[in-house]
Amino acid sequence: MQIELQHILQACPVKEARGTTKRLVSGLIFDSRLAQAGLAFFAIQGTNTNGHNYINQVIEAGVRVIFCEYLPEESNDDVTYISVENTAYSLAMAADVFYDHPSAKIILTGVTGTNGKTTIATLLHQLFEEAGYPSGLLSTICNKISQQTIPASHTTPDPVSLNALLAEMVEKGCSHAFMEVSSHAMSQMRTFGITFRGGIFTNLTHDHLDYHGSFAAYRDAKKLFFDLLPKTAFALVNTDDKNGRYMSQNTLAQKFSYSLNQMADFRARIVEDRFEGLQLEIDGIEVYTHLTGKFNASNLLAIYGTSRLLGLSKEEVLLGISKLKSAEGRFECIRSTNGITAIIDYAHTPDALLNVLKTIDSIRTHNEQLITVAGAGGNRDKTKRPEMGRIAATWSNKLILTSDNPRNEDPLEILDEMRKGVPGEHYMKHLVITDRREAIRTAFILAQPGDIILIAGKGHEKYQEIKGVKYPFDDKQEILHLFGTIQ
Repeated sequence: MQIELQHILQACPVKEARGTTKRLVSGLIFDSRLAQAGLAFFAIQGTNTNGHNYINQVIEAGVRVIFCEYLPEESNDDVTYISVENTAYSLAMAADVFYDHPSAKIILTGVTGTNGKTTIATLLHQLFEEAGYPSGLLSTICNKISQQTIPASHTTPDPVSLNALLAEMVEKGCSHAFMEVSSHAMSQMRTFGITFRGGIFTNLTHDHLDYHGSFAAYRDAKKLFFDLLPKTAFALVNTDDKNGRYMSQNTLAQKFSYSLNQMADFRARIVEDRFEGLQLEIDGIEVYTHLTGKFNASNLLAIYGTSRLLGLSKEEVLLGISKLKSAEGRFECIRSTNGITAIIDYAHTPDALLNVLKTIDSIRTHNEQLITVAGAGGNRDKTKRPEMGRIAATWSNKLILTSDNPRNEDPLEILDEMRKGVPGEHYMKHLVITDRREAIRTAFILAQPGDIILIAGKGHEKYQEIKGVKYPFDDKQEILHLFGTIQ
């Protein structure tokens, strides 16, 4: 696959071009390690590295087209240098052109917010596939082209990977696609140039302040997604969250709302909530679902509203919702033969953890113990750690603090920061066990028949990251192994 450089330049605001622009480009890269002849290199100033420092290296590897924000003092006569205002923006626009505008050829819906993105995107994919519409999925857990699964490394892929995946979805006959849109992706312009048919806002709570610096900056990164939606799209926002209206206030898209608590375009009422599932009333019709909790009632309502806005009938959407299974590692319940219930959830923010614990509290009989195993990730927002410790201790009968993904931090230091939030009256009911496998095993030993064990933080993840190494680790498999030992 090749494309004329001049065709790419039509989508990129060029400040200055040095060298011939009559070249063919066979691919786009921003990682210098992928450099080879025929590719165009975009020198991006990232959080940790500056691509401009690798320009000579990629030229030595055969690259002859360089996009940069400032021209090097010395240039190679055999190389074309394109100076642009922002290379991240230019890469996104170039990727859209290189792959022949794939997002404009598919009905693409984006989901943004702190919690619920994975569940909503994944279940929309499930529902549309079941309804007979081949669909694509771009999510934290995995990417899918209809039923073909492709591993995911980021919540929202880089612009080149994103457009390549969308192009493959179009080529393989997908009519729809659903994707998570992260705040990092918006800040780094990964989705610029993408044509969305719709956008969903779930909620906004404390997260990623280590990257964005402030809650306002985090919020506005989410809002930018809606600011960029065209008038041909819809913006569906959760007005149970105080930021819902703010998200859509400047959008050109058609505005719609959903709510469990107030007047909105799409409403639902919880009839019954049990570990086995939710019974909801949506649009005057009762429907039983396999998902649990008020937060999932909100997620299902978002799915209902989106499906209706995308043209599905009320009947086929409600039938589809009744068949949906929870996304992996999202309030995933496993029962042992002696009646212990284990719940695995990705909750890794204070609000997500509180939602899960409140849901358990609303369903449980209180004649049993709730034992929570929780941690917090390393090299991430430290300010949420004491709050997560406070929430977990307050809502649990026993709490075991343990390693999540410590990454390059000392696990004990992370857990000490979580312990600072544990209230004095709850201090005696918590333990610190840094080894996650041992912590889960201890919860199992402490549990009696009928008790509930919540394992929070990692959900679907199949690894534990320690000092730059990802070691195989799966919370679900640990529980299944322990439950399998019961005779």
